[in-house]
Amino acid sequence: MNKTDTPVTVIGLGLMGQALAGAFLKAGHPTTVWNRTPSKADQLVAEGARLAPTIGDALEEGSLTIICVTDYQAVQELLGASDVELDGMTLLNLTSGDSAQARETARWVTQRGARYLDGAIMAVPPTIGTAEAVILHCGPQADFETHKSTLDALGTLSYLGADHGLASLYDVAGLAMMWSVLNAWLQGTALLRTAGVDAATYAPFARQMAAGVAEWLPGYAEQIDNNSFPAEVSALATDARAMAHLIKESEAVGVNAELPKLFKAMADRSIAAGHGGEQYPVLIEEFGKPRGD
Repeated sequence: MNKTDTPVTVIGLGLMGQALAGAFLKAGHPTTVWNRTPSKADQLVAEGARLAPTIGDALEEGSLTIICVTDYQAVQELLGASDVELDGMTLLNLTSGDSAQARETARWVTQRGARYLDGAIMAVPPTIGTAEAVILHCGPQADFETHKSTLDALGTLSYLGADHGLASLYDVAGLAMMWSVLNAWLQGTALLRTAGVDAATYAPFARQMAAGVAEWLPGYAEQIDNNSFPAEVSALATDARAMAHLIKESEAVGVNAELPKLFKAMADRSIAAGHGGEQYPVLIEEFGKPRGD
C-alpha cells in the first residue's frame, strides 16, 4: 500500500486529536475516529472520516491507531475494556505523560500482543500537518519505519530511539528550555522597565542574546560528554561575580531577585566543591543532583 492507501484510526478527539485526524484525511488516508463524546467527530465525519461505534471497532479499522487522550491512565482504561482486543494491533500513543508512565504503558500494551510506539507532539493544533509541527517518536525502530510514510502526514518526524520513555523526557527537556528562556527574558524586561524601556524595545536585543547563547551549546555539550570543563571563555567563579552583580542591581531597582539568586546558589555550591576555575557547563553536576545533596 502507498501512504495514502493506509487506513488509520484516531482515538481521542480533543483539539489535538481532531487536528491529527484532519491531517490524515487531508493526506488521503481512510480515517476512522472514536471519542467518548461522538459529537466531537461531526466535522471530521463531514470531511470523510468514519465514526466507529466502539473502540474495538475503531482498532480493527486501522493499520495504525493513534491515541491522543487525557493521560496514560485514560489510555489503559480505554484499551483495557473487556471488548477491546489488542493482539496484532500497532499503536502510537501521543498522550502527554512522564517517562515512567510511557515505559509502563509499553509493557502493558505489548503483554497484550500489540506493537507500541510512544511519542510527543511539539506543536500546537493549527500547525499539525505542516513542517512546523515536530512529532517525536520512540520504541522499536522497525515499527516506526513501517509507518513512517503514513505518519509523515502529521509534520516533521523525529525518531529518538528504542527506549519508550525518550519522547516524554525530550518533551519535558524542551519545556525546561522554553520556560528558562522566557523567565530570563522576563527578568531582563523587568529590569529595563525600571528605566522606562518597554518590552518591545528590549525584545530584539534579548533575541540576539538568546541566539548567541544557543551557538555555545554544541561546544558545551562536548565538554559535558567528555566530563572535562576547561575555562576557554570564562571561569565559573567569574560568572558567579556577574551573578552577584545581577542580584544587586535587581534588588537596587526593586525587581524580584529570586531567579538570579537560584543561579548563584548553584554556582556557589559548585565553586565550594572546587570547580570555580572550570567553565559554566560544570554545573551539570549540580543539575544532576536532588536538591540539597
